[in-house]
This record gives sequence, C-alpha cells and structure tokens, in this order.
Amino acid sequence: MEIRHLKLIKAIVEEGSITKAIDKLHLTQSALSHQLKEAEYQLGTAIFLRTNKKLVLTKAGEKIYELANEILNKLSETETQIKQMIFGEHGEIRISTECFSSYHWLPSVLKQFHLLYPNVELKIVIEATHIPLQKLLDNTIDIAIISDPIKNSNIKYTELFQDEVMMVVSENHSWADKKYVIAEDFINEHLIIHSLPMETVTIHQFLLAPAKVTPKKITPMPLTEASLEMVKADMGVMSMAKWAVQPHLKSSSIKAIKVTKNGLKRKHFIATRANENYPDYFNHFIHFLQTEINLQWNIQ
Repeated sequence: MEIRHLKLIKAIVEEGSITKAIDKLHLTQSALSHQLKEAEYQLGTAIFLRTNKKLVLTKAGEKIYELANEILNKLSETETQIKQMIFGEHGEIRISTECFSSYHWLPSVLKQFHLLYPNVELKIVIEATHIPLQKLLDNTIDIAIISDPIKNSNIKYTELFQDEVMMVVSENHSWADKKYVIAEDFINEHLIIHSLPMETVTIHQFLLAPAKVTPKKITPMPLTEASLEMVKADMGVMSMAKWAVQPHLKSSSIKAIKVTKNGLKRKHFIATRANENYPDYFNHFIHFLQTEINLQWNIQ
C-alpha cells in the first residue's frame, strides 16, 4: 500500500463524502474510485462498506485509518524537520542601526539572507534608529548595528566590519585640493551632521573633541540626500563613510577628503543581549552578515 492510498482513505473519512474528498485531493471521481479499488485489492479485503450512498469503515478499514494517521503525521513532522535542517528554524529577527546611512547596504544583505533562510522573517525597526542600544535593552529589537559601543554587562558586541570616514565637500571648497584635513581646519567651517547629540557623531568624538575644536556652525540634517545637496551648493561640509560616498563621486560635483594623514577608521559592531539564549538562526544571521559585508560588499 502506498502513501497516496493512505491519504485517500484519510480524506474520505475526515471529509465525510466522496465529493469532498475529490475536492481535497484534486482527483476525478474515476481516479478516486480506481485508487480505492487498488488499495482494497492489495489488502485483500474491503476498506469501506457502501450503505445508503455512504462509505463506512470496515474493521480492517479502521485499522488502516489508524495506521494512515500515524504514518502521515510522522511523515509531515519529518518533512518539517528536514526543511528546518535545510532552511533554518522558523522565527523573526528585529534589526535597527544607529544611522540611516546603514540602510543603504542593509536591505540588500537581508534579501540575500532571506533566500537562504526563507522561514526567518527579518524586520527593520526604523523607529529604533539613533537609539538602537536602548531599544535592544528594552526588547524592542533583537540586533543593533552600531559603531559607538557603550560599556554595559547586558550587551554583547561582535565586530562586523571596519570602514573609513571621509569629509565630503564641494569641488569649489577650499579643502577640495587637500590630501587630508585636521581638526583645526574645522574652526571656520559649517559642519552638517546627521543628528544630535554631538557625542554620537564620529568626527566630533574622534577628531574634534580630543583637539577641543568647535566648528563655526553645526546643523543637524537627518536626510543624507538633503545634506549632499547643501554640500554641492558649497553651504557646508559633512562626513560620510567612504563606501557610502563613492557612488556619489562619479557623477556629481563633490569630493571626498581623508581625515588626518592616516585616515579616520571606524569599527561597526553587532550588539545583542548578553544574557539571552538566541535561537541558532541568529548565529547563522550574524555569521552571514560578517561574511557578505566583508567579502561581497567589500566595505573597508
């Protein structure tokens, strides 16, 4: 007896009629009748008694129906387990970053991961941007991508990648021909930043603050596109990751200048809750991010 015979018997019993069983199994009436006769022939006995246009299980049929439930349920469980082995567990990962610029590369990486693990739903939580560690600790998100870690025993950091911060200026700006800029160059400049407070701004944290330099004017501008338009109009300077600004250099009137002779390098981390037992697919996701970003996207 084959699996299709067990499915047929189970459908007839549970649907209560031949017509409903036909619809469920997507068979014609003649095909259903043929399969039922085939099953009864292989058993050497009737499975159903035909009384008043109804099919009632015989004693042998009751045994077969019991077996059908057992085998088909076990088969379904095994198929689910195999799919989980191949595609990973079912679940979701809620993600946010500390900066909107990260969303330029993040969605494409998430798409690639989803192809490998289609049963894991990836959610970008936009409202947690700029305060991802706070949202991580209050369980609004599961993973935070940050470059400014804080000391907290409840947070675990895993290095993701390192990039270089550049200053973006108009081709007519006085810095345009410089090989690099230093802190003192900012004294008379209008610095455009993504958001306040200044303590979270990389150029302030690692260059200006240590040198005790404050730019002439500072303007928070959360939209990268708007900031770039201001820079093109020579209305200010802004910092951007080298990988983020490169696409804009090919066809626009801006230039990217190094910060200090050795460059301003910045590490990015994946932050997770230290004392939580995450499902295995979280570890798969973290390893996938590290591999894809460093090798395929080559963010340096």
